[in-house]
Amino acid sequence: MEYILEIDQLHKKYGGLTAVDHISFRIEKGHVYGILGPNGSGKSTTLGLVLNVVNPTSGTYRWFGGTVSTHDALKRIGAIIERPNFYPSMSAVQNLQLVCKIKGASPSRIDETLSLVGLLERKNSPFKTYSLGMKQRLAIASALLNEPEILILDEPTNGLDPQGIRAIRDIIKKIAEQGTTILLASHLLDEVEKVCTHVVVLRQGKMLYTGRVDEMNKNFGSVILDAEDRDRLIYFINQQNDLGSYEVGMEGIEVTLTREPDLASINKSAYEAGTILTKIVHKKQSLEDQFIELTKQNQ
Repeated sequence: MEYILEIDQLHKKYGGLTAVDHISFRIEKGHVYGILGPNGSGKSTTLGLVLNVVNPTSGTYRWFGGTVSTHDALKRIGAIIERPNFYPSMSAVQNLQLVCKIKGASPSRIDETLSLVGLLERKNSPFKTYSLGMKQRLAIASALLNEPEILILDEPTNGLDPQGIRAIRDIIKKIAEQGTTILLASHLLDEVEKVCTHVVVLRQGKMLYTGRVDEMNKNFGSVILDAEDRDRLIYFINQQNDLGSYEVGMEGIEVTLTREPDLASINKSAYEAGTILTKIVHKKQSLEDQFIELTKQNQ
């Protein structure tokens, strides 16, 4: 297993404030990782630490198995941790040509990266004519010029409208499909759920979870049941080992599942017990539900 980044007990204090509290996780090559948490949870500080722009109080991190220095590792990384900073009167191509000179990258990839982010047709337009979403896409293009092995993005969709958010998400997916590892920080649960394979959950600098998004909270969701005779249905629910607690609502009776659901079996068992179900719907727990439950457990 090849790890691009390994973090061990990384800790950062600003006076009496603990921004990052002894966190440890590893980033495996070829996946999309999200650092998820509300504002002030330590996401940006974590990125600053591993990009060598913030000095750790204690703890360590190493890039690419520790085989290269941090200085050399940064040459293999593409990162956007601040708002795009380009010359307003210069075109996209001119700005990227300047980035190539600074990075020592070949300008031969400019058109390719502009095409990837959907800006090829506007490559000769001045930067000042770009919308906020276009500016963010140009920043991503600039971060890809040196063909990085990992792309790091801090709140990549912050401030964008729904159309702009979707465009950035689609670009991230395209970059990942090409084999580039991605690490993004976000406070948006929906964003992490739609683009990330793995997640690190932070709250007040503490790490609450690290692992696959689809295994963040191992549960089986719930099932919404209804019948004309709800009293009989509730009695049936209480007799089933794989049906947990329930809550009566407008849509029916939502029941927590204790194992992988078999709706046909539930329907058959209810019928055999004298209850004819008028509704049976499996409801998977969203990442938002999981995140709220996780933070409740760790308060």
